[in-house]
Amino acid sequence: MRRLGTGIGWRPEIADAVERMPGIDWVEVVAENVCPGHLPASLLRLRERGVTVVPHGVSLGLGDADRPDEGRLTALAERATALGSPLVTEHIAFVRAGGPLTASPRLEAGHLLPVPRTRDALDVLCANVRIAQQALPVPLAVENIAALISWPGEELTEGQFLYELADRTGVRLLIDVANLHTNRVNRGDDPARALAELPLEAIAYVHVAGGFQRDGVWHDSHAHPVPRPVLDILTDLASRVTPPGVLLERDENFPEPVELERELAAIRTAVDEGSANRRAAGTRPAPRAATLTAPRTAGEPDRERVALAQAAVLSALVAGTPLPEGFDRVRMGVQARALAGKRADVVAKVAPELPRILGARYRPAFLDYAQEQPLTGGYRRDALDFVAHLLNARHPEDAGVRRELRTWWLERSGPVPRSRRPVARIGRAARRALARRP
Repeated sequence: MRRLGTGIGWRPEIADAVERMPGIDWVEVVAENVCPGHLPASLLRLRERGVTVVPHGVSLGLGDADRPDEGRLTALAERATALGSPLVTEHIAFVRAGGPLTASPRLEAGHLLPVPRTRDALDVLCANVRIAQQALPVPLAVENIAALISWPGEELTEGQFLYELADRTGVRLLIDVANLHTNRVNRGDDPARALAELPLEAIAYVHVAGGFQRDGVWHDSHAHPVPRPVLDILTDLASRVTPPGVLLERDENFPEPVELERELAAIRTAVDEGSANRRAAGTRPAPRAATLTAPRTAGEPDRERVALAQAAVLSALVAGTPLPEGFDRVRMGVQARALAGKRADVVAKVAPELPRILGARYRPAFLDYAQEQPLTGGYRRDALDFVAHLLNARHPEDAGVRRELRTWWLERSGPVPRSRRPVARIGRAARRALARRP
């Protein structure tokens, strides 16, 4: 793989700081947050300086039972081309379920959910990865995700699952050491065993991020400093192989630039310590066997069986249907609340006027709405549906706030924005007056 070096996740909030930061060899950008024809000036300046930019997708759903959406694949390919990227990355996760395969409503998770480590799910994932590889102009790397829940009846360890995926498809791996730590706390997985089972030669680069622990659950927040256990896993990985690239992720609660630089320095130190350990040992990892499980046919996988399982889980999480057998009720509750909270946060970014209009009432009102209304049509549609839900219920009680919400909804719900010209406004007022006449 191409040597990337040390990088940081590019976000608009820290764009200026990233440009001034010393020792940044490359950046990663959330693919869905950039438009190929209107790239941010900061990214263009970084590219002109020779800084590599890698698009990182979050919504493709390679672990979905359905085949990858052609439109999403085309969009990801366009971003890779526009940014001149050497590769693109996505996640080993499912993000939507239902639809024709299950004869049930299509549901969106709004976040990354773990696929079961079963052979059926692996077959589907491998087939979807191959479809994506054929559609993309550059190599694809896929990331292990953090999980709050475990699937019952799993047949493979995390390391075995990743090894099989890389062995069968040739896909590269984006190893997130923070997610390995998360899964140690939440699922009892062993990071050292996962690293020992990985095909190290398939690693494209490494993610490092922070989080926090609450009530025995580790939350991969990307909004907190990188803890020592995560750096220790990075050192363990670097003692086995030199990672082509290492990147610091931070998505919110951004600290001062000097603090980000300290975290990057700690990451470099962790990698150097691992490299020194490897040189001192003077050994290389033993080559792995070609396969870990019984050979599988290359035909079309049983998507329907995977679809039914995923739909049952997602429906329980976002629509309040009964919990599938074998799942931990408490952890599923934590996951359901996390998904609703994520929806509230993203809608607040997509429609920042709503927290301003509603103030402290925004979050509890949205969480109440999310309990009754699953995400089905994306976040912009979700914002409109949320406001319609409030207006239909005549909430909040403050009539002035309701008028603001109604105006906001009317301006965004039509095929084109409502005109703000005085003549148009007078016309709308006249039509409302006429409609109120008996």
